[in-house]
Amino acid sequence: MDALPVLTTEIAIVMLIVVFAVFLFATEVVRVDVTAMLIMTLLGLLSFVPGLDDLLTNDVLFSGFSSNAVISIIGVMILGGGLDKTGVMERVAWGILRYGGKTEKQIVSLTAGTAAVISSFMQNVGAAALFLPVVSRISSRTRLSMSRLVMPMGFCAILGGTMTLVASSPLIMLNDLLDNANRSLDPDQAMQHFGLFSVTPVGLALVGSGLAFFVFFGKSVLPEGKTVSASRRTGTSRYMRSLHGIRAAVREVVVPDGSDLAGMDIASVQSRYDIRIVASSYAGKVLVSPPVEIQIATPASLAIIAQPDRLKAFVNGCGLSLRPKLREFRHLLARSIAGVVEILVPPDSPVEGRTAKEMHFRMTYGLSLLSIVRAGKAITDNVADIPFAAGDMLLCHTRWDHLARLEKDRDLVIVTTDYPREPQEPYKLALALAFFALAIGLIIFTDILLPVALMAGAVGMIVSGVVTMDDAYKAVSWKTVFLLAGLLPLGIAVESSGTAEYVVRHLLARLGDAPVWTLQTMIAVLASAVSLVMSNVGATVLLVPFAINLALAIGADPAVFALTVAISTSNSFLIPTHQVNALIMGPGDYKVSDFVRAGSIMSILFLVVSLLMLNLVF
Repeated sequence: MDALPVLTTEIAIVMLIVVFAVFLFATEVVRVDVTAMLIMTLLGLLSFVPGLDDLLTNDVLFSGFSSNAVISIIGVMILGGGLDKTGVMERVAWGILRYGGKTEKQIVSLTAGTAAVISSFMQNVGAAALFLPVVSRISSRTRLSMSRLVMPMGFCAILGGTMTLVASSPLIMLNDLLDNANRSLDPDQAMQHFGLFSVTPVGLALVGSGLAFFVFFGKSVLPEGKTVSASRRTGTSRYMRSLHGIRAAVREVVVPDGSDLAGMDIASVQSRYDIRIVASSYAGKVLVSPPVEIQIATPASLAIIAQPDRLKAFVNGCGLSLRPKLREFRHLLARSIAGVVEILVPPDSPVEGRTAKEMHFRMTYGLSLLSIVRAGKAITDNVADIPFAAGDMLLCHTRWDHLARLEKDRDLVIVTTDYPREPQEPYKLALALAFFALAIGLIIFTDILLPVALMAGAVGMIVSGVVTMDDAYKAVSWKTVFLLAGLLPLGIAVESSGTAEYVVRHLLARLGDAPVWTLQTMIAVLASAVSLVMSNVGATVLLVPFAINLALAIGADPAVFALTVAISTSNSFLIPTHQVNALIMGPGDYKVSDFVRAGSIMSILFLVVSLLMLNLVF
């Protein structure tokens, strides 16, 4: 038996950096992209320390920013942004509503299956965010509870990320990680790249098993939830009262001349009486969603949304009169012009951690914030001072033209979709589909590199006007880009320093002659567990070098072990830490226990099906 490798200074330092990275990812002391940049910078500084010159060379340190994986990610996101902007999802929604039937099993099969297909060519969190309004519309039309539809859609969007090599960040970066490992292997041991559809049989089996699970056992594992009435679209019914704890009807009050409200700004009035002023009228000038800095002049009329007791206290306490019907605002606030909508805060949104007051929410987005639903609990008091969090469902009053403009902004996801809007331009849809098809065709039928093919489609959309350059910038999740680029050097250091070989050789010495399938299962379980507490990108970068060295040590196929890691990091159903799970938690009105109940079975099913298919196909 060969002697075990000894612990060198370089190996010890790399192991400490790995532990430090895992700690930062798990605790989220800083953002994950900040962690990645910190680790990259730390590796660069250490490479200048005498004796550690070979830890990471200068040409490798920043290679992540020019890697095929990062460019591919950018291309995929721009393509997805073009499809989003041209209304592909709108047509998908109408197609499902028209041909999908009315039973829960049929609707779940179509919505979840379609989400899986869409997420096979774009980031799964983006697919889920795009498809959420579709599910909302289907829910309102079919009277099926959102909680019965959203989790199957979200889980299948995650599963769809295993169907192609451009569907998820771990699979996009897999070939780059194989190239890094090939640098230290003999030519006869070098691993070949995986193709675009190499993983499709595995992904199809996973999606099929997920659909079957929810179709046959969904009623047992999913919460009943609240049945959505058709009036959810206008937001003035019992639905809003039961979910958000607020009556969303607009009432008109008259402020007489000489009132104590004269000279007070709208923000102060809203804060003192806990009401929302959605429109004001003074001297013949009417403002809808007026800036909160505006001072009230008298005599005036105000359009108010408030709980009945708070409205009564406001009217009586300030000597105002309440009109039985809208008069000043009957045209501007008619249901065909304005209404109450639900808005979702997606993961990585720039509004996270900021309050409506500090970011001038009304002026910025044209939205009057009424309440926040977080973890199933409605917050209606002092909502302007509460920092937003990913997964928050916001109840807002707005004009429909403001909402139509907001659809172009990726900071927020509009859940309410049934409102009057401008028709979309079909020629842009045709162009978007043509350039998307061009990118896929170049990947399938030519030897052009994956990032070049994807960027060809993306640049085509930009040049043809499907998306502007500013739209393209907004479509890219720069957090993901910096996360990938910052972590790739760590994966190279783990491999080149001998850390992966050291850990694997010592592990095998303790395990003895364990069967190959046992060790592959161990890798899959480890990747699944690690991805629950840190990003799937970080888990992939850290574990692929170890998986490759483990396979080489036992005579197994190292590329298959690396693929096992990249696929298993999508096994993130047990708790709502995955971005897709965080996104659907609010709209589905789920609790952590709901994810544990359905996700535990889904996780086991994922492991069994993925390992079986990996060994059958490869």
